[in-house]
Amino acid sequence: MKNNYFFKKKFSNIYKNASKKSEVTSQIIYGEEFNILAKSKKWIKIKSLFDNYTGYIENKDYVSKHNPKYKIHSLKANIYNKQNKRIKNFLPFGSQIEEINKKKNYVEFEKNKWIKRKDIKIISHKEKNFNKIFKLFLNTKYVWGGKTFKGIDCSALLQMFYYYNQSFYPRDTVDQIKYSKRKIKNKKFENGDIIFWKGHVAICLNSEKLIHAYGPEKKVLIMPILDTVKRIEKTAKLVVKKISRIVY
Repeated sequence: MKNNYFFKKKFSNIYKNASKKSEVTSQIIYGEEFNILAKSKKWIKIKSLFDNYTGYIENKDYVSKHNPKYKIHSLKANIYNKQNKRIKNFLPFGSQIEEINKKKNYVEFEKNKWIKRKDIKIISHKEKNFNKIFKLFLNTKYVWGGKTFKGIDCSALLQMFYYYNQSFYPRDTVDQIKYSKRKIKNKKFENGDIIFWKGHVAICLNSEKLIHAYGPEKKVLIMPILDTVKRIEKTAKLVVKKISRIVY
């Protein structure tokens, strides 16, 4: 029996256990595909088909059929109940939507729910400019387990680039370190280098600056590479564990 389902709410927390008092380990966003591993009246245990991540979400807001044509390309896309009639709701970056109707500047993805064309790209679109994606999240609040405009953590900032481009990449830093190939030694940092510490990751925008969701500053920000390496070593007693490269 087919066991593939698609999440149909803007986003939801994924919990370690079947309780809202449990740790939030990640999030699931609109259009994301998953399997159901176990089910109760209030909760389902799921496995993401993108990265095999498992956890619990509430037993609601999912469907068995979903044929996305577009994906959200902005940090958050306004939802309209009529063209130019905005409602106080958004879809996060990377959400995958259907097209049930279209007008000149809008696409209807559910009944009476419209998205502006400027906020979407065709589902097969690849964004090669990774700096563009990372900078979308600049100043977004740091939230453990988050991966949307409402809040994001360091490993999700990196993973969302791969999710958008439909290329596998693990969710958690510990698995990202194992999965990523070590960069051939170079004398200096470059655009696209990934710097790993135990429990943390940052991405180089150029030879001098990096971007990361940084817990101590409680947001996504751009910082000098060498100063950041020294600061983390001084304050967290952590040294760089691995340097890799963005490849997809």
